[in-house]
Amino acid sequence: MALNIVTGAAGFVGSHLVETLLNQGERVIGIDQFNDYYDPKLKRRNIENFKDHPAFELIESDIQSLDWRPLLTDVEVVYHQAAQAGVRASWGDGFRDYTERNINATQILLEAAKDAKHLTRLVYASSSSVYGNAEALPTSETILPQPVSPYGVSKLAAEHLCFLYYHNFGVPVTSLRYFTVYGPRQRPDMAFHKFLKAILTDESISIYGDGKQTRDFTFVKDIIAANLAAGTTAAAVGEVFNIGGGSRVVLADVLDTIEQIVGHPIKKNYIEKAKG
Repeated sequence: MALNIVTGAAGFVGSHLVETLLNQGERVIGIDQFNDYYDPKLKRRNIENFKDHPAFELIESDIQSLDWRPLLTDVEVVYHQAAQAGVRASWGDGFRDYTERNINATQILLEAAKDAKHLTRLVYASSSSVYGNAEALPTSETILPQPVSPYGVSKLAAEHLCFLYYHNFGVPVTSLRYFTVYGPRQRPDMAFHKFLKAILTDESISIYGDGKQTRDFTFVKDIIAANLAAGTTAAAVGEVFNIGGGSRVVLADVLDTIEQIVGHPIKKNYIEKAKG
């Protein structure tokens, strides 16, 4: 059985990835800080189905506090999913958390990966936020990234670090730029979760701008499939890939569909478009 590390193992994508790897007969070391960006109880619930699996080991720690070199001794693949998420919270004083958890933590992991003799792949979870307001649709990996939020800047900076360690030290990295992910266990600050919770509690939904903005929604199982492919495909080393659902959906149309499903109108509160 191959040994894998998944950072952010109790998070939305990370928990699905751990569960899939275990179901495939792999061994997994899961690392998660269980910080309070959202309720840690939800993260505990995410790992409930596999926390006692004999092939799973959970390490509760900040990435920057770990002694990575001995931890990576027998590891073949690292799936680096841990990050400080959220666009709006990345402005102002909040940016410190993004530099620490998205940039510095990634650099520490890459530095240790230089000496990991059995490591065949380090898959970095990046974001479509690196593109900013790219007008070309579909967005190609060849488009110059121009993030318009501090969060996007932090994810792009970590991407650049990954390439530097690949180019200079041969660390076998692959970066995946996720487009808006949805599915079971998604964070409570994410769109579908917020929309459905508001409807069930008869509250209004805050819509930034006019609701005509589009998103490329990507189901979490497709994200998992992309990670597994990136972790095993030799040609993926040193590359960056967009991971999306393949179609742009207008937010207003999403809300119309939800209205049809629940059978009653949604209360909508239109507010000024947020930066980033």
